[in-house]
Amino acid sequence: MSHRDYPTDSEAKQLILEIGRRMYQKNFVAANDGNITCKVDDDIIWATPTGVSKGFMHEDQLVKMYLDGKIIRQGDLGPSSEIKMHLRIYSENPDVRGVTHAHPPVCTSFAIAGISLDKAIYPEALVNLGTVPCIPYETPGSPGIPESIAPYCKGFNAVLLANHGAVSWGKTLMEAFYRLESMEHYATVLMYTGNIIGKANVLDCEQVQELIDIRTKMGISAGGVPPCSPRGTGGEALPMHSPCGDKPAPPPQIKTYQPKSATSDQDGLSQDDISKVRDAVIARLRNL
Repeated sequence: MSHRDYPTDSEAKQLILEIGRRMYQKNFVAANDGNITCKVDDDIIWATPTGVSKGFMHEDQLVKMYLDGKIIRQGDLGPSSEIKMHLRIYSENPDVRGVTHAHPPVCTSFAIAGISLDKAIYPEALVNLGTVPCIPYETPGSPGIPESIAPYCKGFNAVLLANHGAVSWGKTLMEAFYRLESMEHYATVLMYTGNIIGKANVLDCEQVQELIDIRTKMGISAGGVPPCSPRGTGGEALPMHSPCGDKPAPPPQIKTYQPKSATSDQDGLSQDDISKVRDAVIARLRNL
């Protein structure tokens, strides 16, 4: 190993298994979804295998490989076809030492809707995660995903893959996973404020800058800057999309069955038909 600040092989494998269990327990993945990688040297990573539930992996199933894609060691299964996305992130940003990809339900819903996570309403998300762009759709496992994700690997800490899921990275694998957690939490807050409560106080530009300064002091240089309300406003109440708006909802229309008359030529049962059905049911019940 060229740098001791990389995890050992044993540490990396144990961490991948632990994060896989957490992803599965938190409902971030279903069945065999998702993939995880951890860097253990300048050009070597450990990766999760294809076709295995992240909640039930074993060490001997993990794949060790070079960043050029050459396999060093594997069990019965090779890496996922989405490994190309991980390799591209490591290539674009040498500071990255861990990558997680999953399908958390709320994040994935935003990804399906094509909506980025970029509202200046939540300090913790802005400091620890930053904004999360939603990048254009590419077929899972195709070369298009690495190409589409490449421009974001240095300026951001995570992205949403349109109609697909979420990807996060960090200087450690645990940091990458925490960002995945933060992403889902941030998306949930945006869902509640934007689509249920229907209102959110947006931080003003001075408040946002204070948070960016905090983020910089913490050694986090990436994350982007969300739109803010004008300076001096102290935060703007932003109306969002809510089914419970200010206007009262119209009374529900209750549709009931209206039988047609015996002489009606409209579709449906006549009163005579209903009487025959009722008599047949009563007769049937008497014979039970």
